[in-house]
Amino acid sequence: MDIPLTAGATLRPLVLPARADAADAGEFRELARVRNLVYREITGRDEDDLTPEALLPILRSRKERTTVVWAVRIGEEIVGRAIVNIPHEEGSRVAIVSIELRPHVWGRGIGSAVLPHLEDVARQHGRSVLQEWLEQQPSDGPRIEAQTGFGSVPDDHVSRFLLRHGYQLEQVYRVSHLTLSPETIQHARELLADGRAASTDYRVVHWMLPTPADRAEGYAWMKSRMSTDAPSAGIETDEETWDVARLQEGERRLAEMGRTVLVTAAEHIATGELSAFTELAIGPDHDAVTHQEDTLVLHEHRGHRLGQLVKCAAMLEWLDVAPRSPRVITYNAEENRPMLSINEAMGFTPTAYEGAWKKELT
Repeated sequence: MDIPLTAGATLRPLVLPARADAADAGEFRELARVRNLVYREITGRDEDDLTPEALLPILRSRKERTTVVWAVRIGEEIVGRAIVNIPHEEGSRVAIVSIELRPHVWGRGIGSAVLPHLEDVARQHGRSVLQEWLEQQPSDGPRIEAQTGFGSVPDDHVSRFLLRHGYQLEQVYRVSHLTLSPETIQHARELLADGRAASTDYRVVHWMLPTPADRAEGYAWMKSRMSTDAPSAGIETDEETWDVARLQEGERRLAEMGRTVLVTAAEHIATGELSAFTELAIGPDHDAVTHQEDTLVLHEHRGHRLGQLVKCAAMLEWLDVAPRSPRVITYNAEENRPMLSINEAMGFTPTAYEGAWKKELT
């Protein structure tokens, strides 16, 4: 049933199809197309595009979270979407929300009319904190500083909307790109040699998903530590529990999306413990941009240049996986100086910034 909003807009709950190419998937496929348009119009880039086949597994509810999706319409035209994710981690207070509208319908009160519906879902699930991550359009005007003191975002229409509705900018992520050129590849070889010299107690290991059985337990443990060891500032981060079953289910989902993923890790030679890792991923088009996803050095193994070791080793190994991919994109918290220093040494350059916003519900 359509929910009236304002300015002729409505909110329609989206029933996900069984398959992206099913006979009843027309509305979902249009929503996927509009989702890509929104991201392109805001970021000026197409590297976040997802096919309907890749988007569908992301939006399905699963054991670890409940996902609620609406299409925002003006008449019969889909102009955006709204999403609430409810993590199922024990004791979680958090709902992760998103309102994504095409810029040509901004300023009509639609977002303000959508927000109470997202908050209602959060309250129904006993959540008292809303969090949202979003990239804003570049601007040379005034800026808003993050609560961390590291990084800022434009003081624009989006920021004013969030501030007016009780959100606070907690953290800023730097979006960086590295062009895969002969020069950056040669530099990665030099940095890898330097990293090996500083980490003689460790060896580099690689695998493509799905993860081999003998690596699954250690990899799942490192994925758990992403929620506790990575900088999160004032953002509430639920401590996640990853076991082999959760890891395998996530990898089946990535396979359904058509993702190719390389994991590069550092193994502590004396104990056999996996101590650091990074992931490089790409969709079905291997001529597209590569995404550097989770990267972490376990806290107890820091100080041995393992971040530099795994990131450089991964990039060189990736040349055999997707040799025509032109560049790599990565996201890092602005206060994560150790990881940013590695990126800068490799030749990554800042291209955009993403804000992490938080609201406490009363």
